[in-house]
Amino acid sequence: MNRVLVLCGSLFLASAGAGGAVVQIPSWMDNTLYQDPAGSVSNGAGAGMFAGRNALAQNSIRRGLIRFDVGSMVPAGAVITGATLTLFQASANVDDQVVSLHRVLESWGEGTSNATGGGGGGSGAAATPGDATWIHRSFNTTPWSTAGGVFDPAASASASVGGNGFYSWSSAALAADVQAFLDDGATNFGWLVRGNESMSSSAKRFATREEPSESLRPVLTLEYVVPGSGGVALLGVLGVSTGRRRRGAW
Repeated sequence: MNRVLVLCGSLFLASAGAGGAVVQIPSWMDNTLYQDPAGSVSNGAGAGMFAGRNALAQNSIRRGLIRFDVGSMVPAGAVITGATLTLFQASANVDDQVVSLHRVLESWGEGTSNATGGGGGGSGAAATPGDATWIHRSFNTTPWSTAGGVFDPAASASASVGGNGFYSWSSAALAADVQAFLDDGATNFGWLVRGNESMSSSAKRFATREEPSESLRPVLTLEYVVPGSGGVALLGVLGVSTGRRRRGAW
């Protein structure tokens, strides 16, 4: 079980060895895909993102979506040497479950739907224009090629998630995903957060960028080097706006 302490709310750049730097990036977009053949449920503006199955007999799968604006935070041409995604889990389900990250292969959106009931949003809310749903990349005009989201079946990283607390995902594959996002921003659709879908009542709830407590929001920590930087590390602290960006799909 991986637990980490997180510094949120600002973008921190610090020395990481000769020519290296570390940057912490807040979530840009996040949402939940609620299994629903009508594609009418979402949670674009909600404070929770879900992964796994709830206790319903039907349509119980939930899949999170999360995306970070890597290109605006890391210099073009940089080489990503490490990537760690940190999320805060806050559900009543304390059983250990494997949660994996999968690179999303199609664009998706975030509308104004806001689920507040049903286990902190576990039942979803009526989808609004631009929302990602089980069958839509953007409600209700643009469908996924495959219902439930289109993503790489191979996990980029996995972690065992238990009770409330911070959890981290890190791997060479995750860093490679970020490198691809940096090199070609048109392919940056982020990750799908997939829980244990083989058993009932396995769902986990993760804080999103709309979580009222800033310190609990998602953070992507990147280590990188800039070729030809002459061994000079970038060191400083840059403020990051906590205001909401315009919603919508890329």
